[in-house]
This record gives sequence, C-alpha cells and structure tokens, in this order.
Amino acid sequence: MTGKIRKLLTHVEDVLVETGIEVDPPLRKVAVLAVVKNPYAGRYSTDLSEILEFSRELGDMLGKRLFEAMGAPVQSYGKSAISGMHGEVEHAHAFLTTVFADQFREAVGGGKAWISSTAKRGEMGTSIDVPLASKDALFVRSHYDTITVHVADAPAADEVVVIVAGASRGRPNFRLGGLKFADIQGEDGLR
Repeated sequence: MTGKIRKLLTHVEDVLVETGIEVDPPLRKVAVLAVVKNPYAGRYSTDLSEILEFSRELGDMLGKRLFEAMGAPVQSYGKSAISGMHGEVEHAHAFLTTVFADQFREAVGGGKAWISSTAKRGEMGTSIDVPLASKDALFVRSHYDTITVHVADAPAADEVVVIVAGASRGRPNFRLGGLKFADIQGEDGLR
C-alpha cells in the first residue's frame, strides 16, 4: 500500500476560546490526509475497482491515525477528497465509498450514522471544507461543523488527496436546540 501513498499529514486544531468565552472542555479537531496516486488519471474507465480495493486499507489506516491523534473520544466525523486535474471528481468520490467508510467508522468507534462527505477537483494547494456531523446520529445539530485543510504540494495532476476528520465535541457556545449528543438513543439517534 505504501507505494501508492506519497505522503501522510495530520492537522490538529485545539479551540480554547470562542467569542471571548473559554471553551471547556476544549474542542479538538483533527484531519488526517493521504496524498495517493490516482490509477485512473488521464483516462476514462467504467470500472473503478482499483480505487475501491485500495480504499479499504486506506480507510482503516487513516481512521487509526485520526483516533490516535485525537487523544479523546471522537464525537463527530467526516470525509473528503480532492482529485488532481487529470482525474475526475468521480475518482475522488470512489475513495470515499462504503468500502472506505466502514473501515474508517470501525477504526474510530463510529455508530451507524451517515458519514458526511465532499469531493472536488483542483490544483496543488486547493483547500476543502471537510464536513463534520455526529458519529452516532445525524440530527445532533451541535456537531455540524467543518475543518478546512489543504496540502501545499498536492494534489499533483495524477493524485488524489483523501481526508478523514473528526472532532472531540460539538461547536463551542451552541444554543440552537435539538437533540443533544448525551441524549442519543438507538441507531437513528432518536429512539
């Protein structure tokens, strides 16, 4: 697998104060990024199985790195990818399918909730907002958030940047109501 990965990066943010109010406990957001070779760069293929097969191992590895870097339980998460200019947005999405997501979910202890995702095509240094939502129930509004990341020298035209991200808690100063993380019940979070 390492021959397909050019580099790995870990981005950590600790939010200590928000709008002049101390954040207690602090909010930790982590993103783990892998710059990988796109086997379909520059050519169209109806079969993207080469990405799908590789993404299983990648989801597990990135999830474990995220879990380790978090240093606390993961309460929300998301995934994203950026395809280089010789690839397609479809190639980026192929790295994020259920094959990848199930491994990621297992590595960080996620529930059955949908994992939010985004993908796009861009040049080196393109940034992306990775959406975050509760790992156990999508309806927990306090955990809707993002983390913005980029890699200065990626993606090259024939690469994809694959990203997983997580947060240790909901947004600071949340006050919009709705289901609380502590009140989640069952697989859908409601009952």
